[in-house]
Amino acid sequence: MEQAIQAFRSQQISVLVPGQDKYRQAIATSNLLFRFSRPECVVQPENPAQVQTIIKEAAARSIKVTIKCNGHSYAGHSTAFSGISLDLRSMKNAELDMNSKMVTMDAGCQWGDVYDKLIIGHHDGYIINGGRCPTVGVSGFILGAGLGPFTRSFGMGADTLAEATLVTADGSLITVRESDPPTSEKGRLFWALRGAGGGNFGVVVQMKLHVQKLRNLQGMVVAGRYQWFPQSGFTDDVVATMNTFYRTPWPQELTIDTTWICDLRQSSNQGGVRFNVSFDGNKVEYDRLITTHITHPELQTQLKRRVLAEKSSRFLYETLVAQWLEEAERAYPSNKTYELYSSFIFTKSSDFAKITAAICERMAFFRQKFNGEQVNFLVTWIHSGGKASEPQPTDTAFFWREAVFHAYVTVEWVDKWMELEMRLFLASVKKELRPLSLNEKAAFMNFPDRDFPTKLHEERYFGGNKEELRKVKQTWDPNGFFKWVHGVRRPGDPEEDDTAEEYAERTDKFAREQWADQWTYYKADDLEVDLNDLEECLGVESD
Repeated sequence: MEQAIQAFRSQQISVLVPGQDKYRQAIATSNLLFRFSRPECVVQPENPAQVQTIIKEAAARSIKVTIKCNGHSYAGHSTAFSGISLDLRSMKNAELDMNSKMVTMDAGCQWGDVYDKLIIGHHDGYIINGGRCPTVGVSGFILGAGLGPFTRSFGMGADTLAEATLVTADGSLITVRESDPPTSEKGRLFWALRGAGGGNFGVVVQMKLHVQKLRNLQGMVVAGRYQWFPQSGFTDDVVATMNTFYRTPWPQELTIDTTWICDLRQSSNQGGVRFNVSFDGNKVEYDRLITTHITHPELQTQLKRRVLAEKSSRFLYETLVAQWLEEAERAYPSNKTYELYSSFIFTKSSDFAKITAAICERMAFFRQKFNGEQVNFLVTWIHSGGKASEPQPTDTAFFWREAVFHAYVTVEWVDKWMELEMRLFLASVKKELRPLSLNEKAAFMNFPDRDFPTKLHEERYFGGNKEELRKVKQTWDPNGFFKWVHGVRRPGDPEEDDTAEEYAERTDKFAREQWADQWTYYKADDLEVDLNDLEECLGVESD
């Protein structure tokens, strides 16, 4: 590692090591499960050539590299626990070309950096098919397929990818495009990047996306947010209303995300549902849709009252970018909690009554068992379908095209001793909901669950595209340099039967492993110890 660090510095690549303030800032995480992350160094390249140097040096010296693109991974996949943290946050240039209707983004950009180009240029009526949160990294979003507020209108984020430039395992810099022949090696790699690209085939350093034109002729978006907290909580009529909502064939221009909330830190309510609305249309159309499909009088009134028609650039700024401006200045994440996640995929044929009944039962149990604790249980339903469902499952690496809702469960707590109980509770939720997910297994790559067994994760994330992805992996990374716990394997790679681990009692597991790893850097040959003195000190004899 010392030799690698010297090589990086000789090429004017920024290197941070333990003990430096900037190192602590670079490895900071808001999820305290990963609080003991301590890579041996953080490297912060500023251009593709420097990324090439880093990969070549690391590969030559068999040093593990963890790619971090300025976003966040629910499962800590971008958090380095050893070796090199390849931090791309210095590569954050974005350029918008409205003549070609194309945006070029460096790998370290967040969506706030990219949306800013539309805002500054007052390009009303145009949208970049990115994430809901301005602090989400563009690379992880697109390479994991990408669910955004206009997925239903324009498809998955990856569906609008036009070009990607990446550094491969041998240090080569290549560009793949939508125009590459589908059966060529580059064409197959472009296919794989759209839904399974994160950390599997190379380090993506730049991407180009098509800019999308909104349907509304005045460049308006209807958007808003409403938190529905019925006085008596999830009563039968509330649940029936939500079941009808999930079964409704909403037009593809309308996206309504919902979150079921059971936050015991807020003792003043019995739970409720948050609605986030984005509509590519006008307010009259929107109101008519709500009147037609929402019969609950209170919910109907509030869903119409709490939205506004606004210019699309204002929507990007006020709904999305305003959050980013506030968060970008924080040196350390302020959300100091422990968090676990798992995801599920529901289709128009799903048994929504059974799904919501299971959620209600688990929320009632959660509220009773953990009353008085600083804990939170959320089920977030991200609206999909529409244009995202038009391609065939094998057209891109993203397989689960039938999805109408991508749901992810969050459990969050403040006191570290609660980890075992939170893990066991989440395991109980997964046992209820996994059989109700598409094909009884489907999950979304960008809402990862670190507890997924490595024997099963490829089928859950990639479905029937698993074997083709392995072939692409063999072509572009034959030695398996890019390797991580939920990555794409090569054909014939051994598989550990760890399926029992998914629901195991893993109290303090990540913290213990991370803490122990901190001491593995001190090898025996680094210490000058006289064996006789050691035996005398310990009162033992060596064998």
